Amino acid sequence: MALPKGYEKYSNDKVMMASPAELTLMLYEGAIKFCNIAIMGIDQRDVAKSHTNIVKAEKIIDYLRETLDMRYPVAKDFENIYVYLSRRLVEANIKKDKEILEEVCGHLRSVRDTWKEVMRLGR
Repeated sequence: MALPKGYEKYSNDKVMMASPAELTLMLYEGAIKFCNIAIMGIDQRDVAKSHTNIVKAEKIIDYLRETLDMRYPVAKDFENIYVYLSRRLVEANIKKDKEILEEVCGHLRSVRDTWKEVMRLGR
């Protein structure tokens, strides 16, 4: 039982010590993970699994949108991306459409990779 407690502490410490940029990266990674699990749920015909994980991805996108600092012009571009992704996630959830989830996941990977590059250049 020590392993789960140790992992939980490690995960908690990782979040608590992360910079805002690293936290944003973790959110992108989480949204991608949940989209992938939802795709697996659709493949397995597990409606509950796909629904639960699409909703988790939606919540992350909503949080990213809510925390945008609109003083910066680029925030409007991110808002447009997040609104689009949210709309597509809702559509994917209603239809249980794997192709839509794969599209969303591709966009999330692109934004995540761009974010990684911004972080690298900012160092």
